[in-house]
Amino acid sequence: MTKPQALTGAEASAEAMRQINPDVVPVYPITPQTPIAQKFADFVSDGLVDSELIRVESEHSAMSACVGASAAGSRVMTASSSAGIALMWEILGIASGLRLPIVMSVANRALSGPINIHCDHSDSMGCRDHSWIQIYCEDAQEVYEYTLLAIRLAEHKDVMLPVMVCQDGFITSHGVQNTLILDDDSAKKFVKDYKPQTALLDFKNPVTVGPFLLPDHLFEFKRQQIDAMEKSKKAFIEIGKELSKITKNKYGYFEAYKLNDAAAVIVTLNSTAGTTKSVIDKMRKQGKKVGLLKLTLFRPFPYKEVANTLKNAKAVGVLDRSDSYGAYAPIYSEIRNALFEQQKKPKLQSYIFGLGGRDIFESDIEKVFNELLKGSIGDIKFIGLR
Repeated sequence: MTKPQALTGAEASAEAMRQINPDVVPVYPITPQTPIAQKFADFVSDGLVDSELIRVESEHSAMSACVGASAAGSRVMTASSSAGIALMWEILGIASGLRLPIVMSVANRALSGPINIHCDHSDSMGCRDHSWIQIYCEDAQEVYEYTLLAIRLAEHKDVMLPVMVCQDGFITSHGVQNTLILDDDSAKKFVKDYKPQTALLDFKNPVTVGPFLLPDHLFEFKRQQIDAMEKSKKAFIEIGKELSKITKNKYGYFEAYKLNDAAAVIVTLNSTAGTTKSVIDKMRKQGKKVGLLKLTLFRPFPYKEVANTLKNAKAVGVLDRSDSYGAYAPIYSEIRNALFEQQKKPKLQSYIFGLGGRDIFESDIEKVFNELLKGSIGDIKFIGLR
């Protein structure tokens, strides 16, 4: 590692992209993702990458260009947020259905309406069933390192699926943090050159991409997608171990923070995990046994591993920064699923917080822990709601 650099999460994402040096990067600006593409455009202008930066007329066009370039055999990356991801909706399923290893940096932002440009997770959670692998990052350091991991994961021969690397819009994307960056040689050695299994421009080995499939074939294609998503869990750990040898950091499905003897546990992801750790450190000094499970890999979801980690807790509060209207919130729903078959399991409480960028404070998290310790479990609760 080099000396720490003061970088925003957006700059950390762009720095990883610079070292990856993708062949093609189609982009369209949208707050708060714009600084990712803007910083990478600086690298293109300065001749620091060989990438073809394509400025398109919409996010739908951006992902369409990603699909075309990836199918042609190029290493492809992009970035987006919120309504931009929603505008890509049709093409997201095409990218995964065609098994194209595209990596997209996501600066999480609320979906309209009413219009809001601040952070919640309704954009990426809204497309969690589009067969994109989803990785969630606590800070700029994780954004940088998981972007490097993501390109290897997407291109793994047993996976070949697109990946979203998510960070909290403004909170992480625009917040400056000390970030350790690998030297270019180490990063490039880890990332490796991309050698596509098939390519439209490989005329000696012709392939058909995106055919019209009737009921007699589509099912089998989708079954292969299911297998690939499941295999990505093993690949994620293998690639993480390889990266760990360079960075000395760990890359698991989740981080278990002071969970061994925790009676009350919070489950959450992204930047809120950092705030939760501070509260845990404070409450531990008071003799209160509290802990955190910070999810990193949300798709595919590590059900067995999560269940085994949470089984000894007495109460678990699941903090979602989005809702699934008319159903349980996304993370809460998955935690319920994970624990369903456990003979011994904790009581569960669902919390919704931070919609549209509403702040969550240490006092809010401390209140959650105290409620869990007291066994105050009931209907869905809303943190910071006026």
